[in-house]
This record gives sequence, C-alpha cells and structure tokens, in this order.
Amino acid sequence: MPPVHQAQQAKNAWRVLFVLFLANLLNFYDRTIPAIIIEPIRLEWDLSDFQLGLASTAFTMVYALAGIPLGRLADIGSRRKIMGWGLTVWSGMTAATGLASSFMSFLLIRMGVGLGEASYAPASNSLIGDLFPAHKRARAVGLFMLGLPFGLLLAYFTTGAIVEAFDSWRAPFFIAAIPGVIVAFFIFRINEPLRGAAESVALSVTPIEKPMRRIVRIPTFLWLTVAGLSFNFAAYACTSFMVPMLMRYFLMPLSQAAIAAGVIVGVTGLIGLTLGGPIADRLHQRSATGRLMFAAISMFIACAATTYALYIGRVETGLFVGIFSLGWLFSYNYFTCVYPALQDVVEPRLRGTAMALFFAALYIFGGCFGPLAVGLLSDHFSASAMLASGSLLMTEAFKAEGLHAAMYLIPGALLVTGLALVKASGHFVADSAAMRNSMAP
Repeated sequence: MPPVHQAQQAKNAWRVLFVLFLANLLNFYDRTIPAIIIEPIRLEWDLSDFQLGLASTAFTMVYALAGIPLGRLADIGSRRKIMGWGLTVWSGMTAATGLASSFMSFLLIRMGVGLGEASYAPASNSLIGDLFPAHKRARAVGLFMLGLPFGLLLAYFTTGAIVEAFDSWRAPFFIAAIPGVIVAFFIFRINEPLRGAAESVALSVTPIEKPMRRIVRIPTFLWLTVAGLSFNFAAYACTSFMVPMLMRYFLMPLSQAAIAAGVIVGVTGLIGLTLGGPIADRLHQRSATGRLMFAAISMFIACAATTYALYIGRVETGLFVGIFSLGWLFSYNYFTCVYPALQDVVEPRLRGTAMALFFAALYIFGGCFGPLAVGLLSDHFSASAMLASGSLLMTEAFKAEGLHAAMYLIPGALLVTGLALVKASGHFVADSAAMRNSMAP
C-alpha cells in the first residue's frame, strides 16, 4: 500500500474511532441512568432489592440474547447501518422510559433499550479490528472504551442534578435521548474498511463452515469468556447498587451519592483506560502473554482493595470512596487487555460472531446475575439483621446493613476474573498463531 494511502487510511481510522467513542459514551450513559435514580423508583413503587436487581437484569437479558444474531449480522452486513439503527432505537426507548407508569412497564421498556444497544458492541469491535493493526489495537480499544467512564461520569454527575431541577426521576430519560439521534446521523456516514484490512496476512476467501463451533473450540476465547462473565458480574453489581449503598449505609443524599459513585466508576475509568492501553501494548510487544498477565495482576489488586474498602465499615465516606476507587481503577485494565486479545485469536471474518457470543455469555451469566445475586442477598441479610435485633419491623437501617454485606460478592467475582485470565494467558500464544495460520489463502 502506498505511504500516502496508508496515511489517509490511518487518519480515517481515528476519525471513525471518535464517532464510535461518542456512540459508546451514549451507550453507557443511557444504560446507567436507572441505577442512579433507582432509590426514588424503589420508594415510589415500594420495591425490594431483588426487584431492583431485576430492573437491571431485564435490560441485560435482552441485550445478551439479541446480540448473538446481531453479531452474526455484523459479520455479513453493513456494520454502520446496524450501529446507526441500533442507536436510533435505543435512544427512542430511553425517552419512552420516562413515560413508564408501573414497574412492569418500566421493565418492558428497558428491554427495548437492551434490544437497541445489543447491536452496538459486536459491530463496533469488529470495525475496530479492521481499522487498526494488532500492535495498535489495545490503544484503540482503550480510547474507544473511554466512552464507558465518560458515559458513567456524564450520567452520575448530571442525573442527580436533573432530578432535583425538574423534581422528577423521569426527566433524565427525555434529555438523554436527544444526542443519540444526532450521533446516529454521523454513524450512517462512516466509510467501512474491508474485512481484514488491518491484518498483515491476506484473508482467506474459503467459506467458513460452522463458525460458532470454530469459535468455542479456541481455549483462549473460552477462558476470556469466563473472565468476562465474572468481571461483568462484579461491574453490574457495582453500578446497580453503589448509589443505593452510599445513600443507605453512608446516609448521603442522591446528588452526592451519584457524584461519589461517579468518582468510583467514572474518574477511575478515565485514568485506567487512558494509561492502561499504552501499557498493555508495550507489554504485549515485550511478551506475547504480557498483556493478559498485566490484566490478571490488576484484578488481584482490585479484589484486595475493594475487599478492604468494604471491610473497614462505616468510616469517613471519602476514605471508602478513595480505597474502592483505587481497586476499580485497576479493574479497568480488563478492557484494554481482554478485548484486543480476543481480536488476536479470532480471525476477522468471525469477529462479529465471536464478540456476540462473548457478550452473550458476559451479560447472561454475569450482567444478569450480578445485580440479582446482590439484591437477593441484600434482602436476606436485611431480614437476618432485623430478626437478630428482635424487631418485627423492617427499617432502612436494616436494609443498609444487608446491602453492605451483599456487596462482598464484588471482590469475590474480581478474584475469579484474575484466575481465569491466568488460564487464558497459558493458551494465548498457540491460539494467536493458529488464527494467523487459518487466514492463509
């Protein structure tokens, strides 16, 4: 390829990545709003913590199941159209969430949001794999995934203020829908690269038989999936219940609890993803397994820090936020290490399908069960605290103790994530070599 053409292609890749980043920001912004205003919803509709977990699970289950056919479609169809229409749908359903008249209608509408958002991750990750060569993918994925903390920050730092300004938990949903339609317009104008354009080996034109079976026979893929579902268990449990726990256990008002949670899961993401991508790329160049081992060590640090933050109990809020944030900062290395590793062991023609299977497992077995498990345990521990006190009346104090105890599931899941990443690193060299060999004409 001529140098001038290479430079133009590289410039286009960064422009496309910026648009993908904006849509990813809105992806996480829209899905995070319910977790922030869930306490006003709980009080209005008199819900249990298990039902609060169910609110997240309704979205996540549809997101996971719809992602499989949409991921396969991303391997054979127009990725920009899949992403553009998906963004349009989830923005419209986000606005409709503000019209929910009951808990059941709220669940059904959130399922519609999940259907729209399911289109995005497989298509966007597949596109990034064709825009950037292997030695730049961790950095590109890191920048793309900055949409996660920016989306979380935008949600956590603005939603509480919007609720207070309009005196309604419904207002944030209406406002959030507007930018989605605008970004969708630019996604429809993306120029897609050819599949496999960023690979150093020519792409085979031989049809692929039984693509899903080929993917699940890759050991690295399977262990990364285990790591992903356990990480998602922790991440969705944290984002679903951090604001309620800060409000109940530390007696913070909604606006302050939202900002504190934004620091924990948002500010840490800005730092972790910005620094983690270049570090992961550098380690990968030094050692084929360096990237995954970096992620594994990061998970063990995250497990230790979050465990200690919960263990020290009802201390100064700033101390809890600081220690938990340190752990969550390290946890973000999951994104900059795992996503590029998946690209390295799955050939381009199967990446959309692979990402769909990966995300399906993450969200069905991780994202769905994380909030449900914490909610169920919270109700159990709350009831136990009430009975232990000899009281027959459930109070907010008992609910605070129960939710705090249930949050220990988060560091437990981070530990499992680290162990699975160690196992994945043991297969990575052989599987990445097999991927390159499979691409030969």
